[in-house]
Amino acid sequence: MAGLVLPVPPARATELVEQVLGDPAAPVEIIEYASLTCPHCAAFHTETLPALKERYIDTGKAKLVMRDFPLDQSALFAAALAHCAGPDRYFAFIDALFSSQSRWARAADPKEALLQLAQLGGMPREQAEACLADEALMDAILQVRLDGQNEYAIDSTPSFVVNGKKLTGNHGIDNFAEVIDAAAP
Repeated sequence: MAGLVLPVPPARATELVEQVLGDPAAPVEIIEYASLTCPHCAAFHTETLPALKERYIDTGKAKLVMRDFPLDQSALFAAALAHCAGPDRYFAFIDALFSSQSRWARAADPKEALLQLAQLGGMPREQAEACLADEALMDAILQVRLDGQNEYAIDSTPSFVVNGKKLTGNHGIDNFAEVIDAAAP
């Protein structure tokens, strides 16, 4: 991440709808800050999240709030497309992005690879192109990153905040269980 400078979005950036997996009223809130080009984030989503979901999210004990923390332009574009997929398809699109990350993130033209992935997911190309041209959306995503830096001192991905307790890096289910169980009422 050293050397990456992202523009500071204007104060009037569009507000993003918070993406929540699980019961919004669940007593334990797990906030994830992730970059869609981060291999450790992909590992969390493919290896740890299924167990976390089964044990805590599907049972109503915890909810996962996904927040964007793009580390590069490809991650910013991917996050924008996920938001443009809509709330009903957001997490399915995130799963597709993480499971195919090695293909699109390393492609000669990652933007084109993302556009093709969006089309495979049912998004018309014109909608995907308009999404990537939406400066207000890009500014809103960058604002989420800035807010994470300011509020929780997030500086790497994946980073998690479990009921106020910050965890950095990809942790296994046992580490999450310890933190979640301690945070549960």
